[in-house]
Amino acid sequence: MKYIMFQGTSSNAGKTLTVAALCNILARAGYRVAPFKSQNMSLNSYTTIDNDEMSIAQVMQAEAADIEPNCNMNPILLKPKGEFTSQVIVQGKPAGDMRFDDYQDNFREQAIEAIEDSLEKLDEDYDITIIEGAGSPAEINMYDKDLANMLIARMTDADVILVADIDQGGVFASIVGTYYLLPEEDRNRIKAVIINKFRGNADVLKPGIEKVEELTGIPIIGIMPFDETLNLPEEDSASLSTHHFSENEKITIGTLRLPKISNFTDIDPLDYEPDVGIKLVSIYENLDNIDALIIPGTRNTVHDIEELKKTGMYDQIIQKAGEIPIIGICGGYQMLSKQILDPECRESDIGSVEGLGLLDMITEFGKIDEKVVQQSSGTIINDSELGFKAETPVTGYELHEAITTLGDVEPLIKLDKGFGNNPDSNCDGAIKGNICGTYLHGIFHNFEFRRSFTDMLRINKGLEPLGMKNDDFNEAKRVNYNQLGDLFMDNVDVDYIYELLEKQED
Repeated sequence: MKYIMFQGTSSNAGKTLTVAALCNILARAGYRVAPFKSQNMSLNSYTTIDNDEMSIAQVMQAEAADIEPNCNMNPILLKPKGEFTSQVIVQGKPAGDMRFDDYQDNFREQAIEAIEDSLEKLDEDYDITIIEGAGSPAEINMYDKDLANMLIARMTDADVILVADIDQGGVFASIVGTYYLLPEEDRNRIKAVIINKFRGNADVLKPGIEKVEELTGIPIIGIMPFDETLNLPEEDSASLSTHHFSENEKITIGTLRLPKISNFTDIDPLDYEPDVGIKLVSIYENLDNIDALIIPGTRNTVHDIEELKKTGMYDQIIQKAGEIPIIGICGGYQMLSKQILDPECRESDIGSVEGLGLLDMITEFGKIDEKVVQQSSGTIINDSELGFKAETPVTGYELHEAITTLGDVEPLIKLDKGFGNNPDSNCDGAIKGNICGTYLHGIFHNFEFRRSFTDMLRINKGLEPLGMKNDDFNEAKRVNYNQLGDLFMDNVDVDYIYELLEKQED
C-alpha cells in the first residue's frame, strides 16, 4: 500500500476536496485508490450497503474515486450531541455516548486498534490510500491526544502535504507557524504545500512563496483557485456558511437551518432541478417568500424543537402549514409529531416535549435497544396532493433512535426493506394533505419522487411540469468530480505527488 496524507493549517482549509480531487485523478489513471480519515467529527453521515455508518465526507471522496464507500474509510466518527459529549461510531457501529475527556483518556487505545484494523482491510483491496487529517497537526495543547494527523502519518509512514486556506487570510504565517510548531520528526514528513481557495492573480503571491520556501525548505507545489461553479456535498454544517445554492429562481424551497442540523446533503438533488432555488432559513428569520419548507435531520430533535419555540419559528411553521407544503426528514419528521416522548432523557436532558402537531402521531425514544442504521427501500402507497404517485419506488438510508406511532394519518411508504416507523408497521413516514415526513435520508435522491414534487410546485407557480426526463443529478455529480480533478491537475504539480508515491517503492 502507498500513502499520501493531506493535513491542513486549519479546519475547513479544503482537505476534504483536495483528497477527493486526487482520488479522482488517480482513479481515472487506473489506480485502485481509496480515501481514509481515521477520525471525523461530523453530523453528516451515511449508511453503507453493509448497514454501517460513516461520514458523508468519505462517501463523497469514494464517489470521486468511483468506488463503493465502506466504513473502513472512516473508522471513527464522532457525532456531537452537546455538553462536550459525542456519540462515538467505531467501524460503522455505535460504541456509546462519551464525554471528550472520557473518550481521550479511556477509549484511545481501542480507537487506535480500530484505525489500524481498517487500514489493514483497505490494504487488501487498494493500491493507494489518500489520507485526510483533521483540523491542524499543530494544535500543541492536544498534540499527545492526536488520532487524526501525525500519529496516522507515522502509523502509515506517509508523506504529508499541507493544505493552507488563503481565503481566511494569514496564509504564509499559518504555513510557517504550523511547520515550526511540529517536532522535527513530524516536520520532516511534510514534503509540500498547496495554497487553497485563491482568488485573483497568483503572481502577487510570489514574494511570499519564496520567503516560505526559504524558511521551511518545503516547496509550494500548487495554488488552487476558488471555483464557485463546483457543486459538491459539504462535509459539515460549518461549511454551509460558504456553500452556494441556486438562488433567485422561479421556485424557492426553504430549508430550516436547525441548530444541530445533520444530513443536510438530503437537499442537494433539489438544487439541480430546473427553476428551483434553495434558501437556507435560520430559526431567527421569517418564512416569507418560500414555496415549500423542508425540515431536515437533526442530531437532537428535542433540543431543536425547543429552540424553535424560543425563537418563534415553531409558531411560524404551524401558521405556514395551511399555505405551503412542509416535508420533514428523520429528526424533522419527528418534529411533526404531536408529542415527542423521551421519559428516560435518551435524546437530551429536557425529557418529553410537544411537537409541532402537524401530523397525528407520537414519536418515542427509548423503545429500541440499538440505533437504526440501515439502507431501506419501498414504494409510495398513495397518490397525494404533494405530487407523489402510488407505486413509485424509493430507496434511502435510516439513522435514528426512536419509533413513531401513527394516529389518524396515512403512512407514506410501504417498505420492502427497512425499519421505518416501528418494527411492526412495515411502513415508513406519514402524510396528510400538504404535510409529510419520512425517516429515509436521501429520499430526494430518487428522481421520480423528486420530480413529482417539483412538478407539483411548478404547477402551483403556473409553470409547465417537466415530467420524467432529464435526471441530471448523478451525471452532474460525476461532471463535478471530474471538474475538480481537472482543476487540481491544472493548478498543482501532480507529477511531484507521483514522484512521492514512486519513492515509496524504493
